[in-house]
Amino acid sequence: MTIKSFGVVGAGQMGGGIAQVAACSGFDVVLFDLNEAALERGVGVIAGSLARMVKKEKLSQSEADQALSRIKQTTAMSDMSVVDIVVEAASEDEEIKKTIFRNLDEICKPGAILATNTSSISITRLAAVTSRPGQVIGMHFMNPVPMMQLVEVIRALQTEDAVFDAVNQLSLDMNKVPVDVNDAPGFVSNRILMPMINEAVFCRYENIATAEEIDTVMKLGMSHPMGPLALADLIGLDTCLSIMQVLYDNFKDSKYRPCPLLVQMVDAGYLGRKSGRGFYQYD
Repeated sequence: MTIKSFGVVGAGQMGGGIAQVAACSGFDVVLFDLNEAALERGVGVIAGSLARMVKKEKLSQSEADQALSRIKQTTAMSDMSVVDIVVEAASEDEEIKKTIFRNLDEICKPGAILATNTSSISITRLAAVTSRPGQVIGMHFMNPVPMMQLVEVIRALQTEDAVFDAVNQLSLDMNKVPVDVNDAPGFVSNRILMPMINEAVFCRYENIATAEEIDTVMKLGMSHPMGPLALADLIGLDTCLSIMQVLYDNFKDSKYRPCPLLVQMVDAGYLGRKSGRGFYQYD
């Protein structure tokens, strides 16, 4: 299976990052979002990221310009009919993702791979709503996508070996390190990471220490490059809550119960960097 063209559904933080890395790797990219304003914001973030890479001499100006020129913006999902693979990077909501996969199944050409960047939802259930379950797979990129090397390549129960091999090679072609992971709630990354973040939120909830002090303990004591609460703000507290709810609902184990403070902050709209306020304040 040869992949030459690349589609991304969702021009937010993750979708934009995936589109940027694909374009920098030489792929023609179709970037879809529901409205023009979201697309413009997403491409603006990509342009800013590329400019920073030029400034740091990680790319030439010519390479950055070429990458940006490879990204086609669209509000018509039907434009995904030409791509060899499409990666869904919409909100972490199973029903939204199932609707997208049903639509892509009708739109995409025979043989096209349908991938999802979900950070916790069952790939097997997403595959089951399509007529091509063997061609559905997970590509879980890490945030920020241009900087982080890892991609969890997640097989649904139905995923064909040829599809896995193609996506594994695609990840290498994008200068990422693919890790073979089977379908399970939270996969490997978030099954380990999110309970740690949730426990850090409990430490704040119980007033054991301030956010800064909790993060300092983990940075200086555990050599983490970023504290768990700052990381939660970067990921988005709504996304963290969604993942914890997936873990709790699937495992029925109280150790995955979302911290009440995390629930309250999401209810208040304190979502982290993207809203300007989370455990820290942002400009």
